[in-house]
Amino acid sequence: MCTYLTEKFAIDGSGKGARGYFPLSEAMVYVDHPQHAPYEHTVNIDFLNPAQGPSARVAVELTEESALALIEAVRLALDLAPPGLASASADAAG
Repeated sequence: MCTYLTEKFAIDGSGKGARGYFPLSEAMVYVDHPQHAPYEHTVNIDFLNPAQGPSARVAVELTEESALALIEAVRLALDLAPPGLASASADAAG
């Protein structure tokens, strides 16, 4: 069942596509039919920069279990690093 519910939010980072790295400005997360993964539905995450056109996109299709494992791994990595180390404000201060 497709929910058509999409979480879209601003991000700040870089992604690597077919033409190399490019700045990222948006991300979207939704549960829907994948384009490539061999499952009926997946958690789809799109990282993109709409100002650079449709090729400035990195897409990820994960099972629910993999998406939850990714969330936990990100939280653990941030918990283990010094607070603020990967923050945009850390670069401005350094």
